[in-house]
Amino acid sequence: EHGGWGFREIDGDKEVLSSQTALHNGWVFSKGHIGDTIRDEKKEETAVREVEEETGVLARLGKPLTPISYEYHMDGIKRKKTVYYFLMTYVSVDLSKKDTEMESIAWIPIEDVDKKLTYLSDKSAWEEAKKMIETRKNEK
Repeated sequence: EHGGWGFREIDGDKEVLSSQTALHNGWVFSKGHIGDTIRDEKKEETAVREVEEETGVLARLGKPLTPISYEYHMDGIKRKKTVYYFLMTYVSVDLSKKDTEMESIAWIPIEDVDKKLTYLSDKSAWEEAKKMIETRKNEK
């Protein structure tokens, strides 16, 4: 899967986009399957598309993060998943483009993101993203 973090800075306050899934109410970062709606889609295109589909936010692709792998159980079967996240910069929002996969979306101050996230895999990836965000020089 491929996905990303929307990031924005308003009056010096840095915020990160997170979503609450409708399926299990967990707070996560947007991600999804490559090529599930567009043939021959590239991973970077998938990441941008998934953020927009799940949140209505259009974001500019930034740096890739280290892929995160984890295991989970679904229908009694143990599965392994690897997610390729990208840091992204907020461009605009159009909530009419948001699908129903996410129950809620929120812009979270960077100091509160770790407390808001539900899963260890997202929290682990967030540590790398947070360092990247904190070192940005007034990018908006």
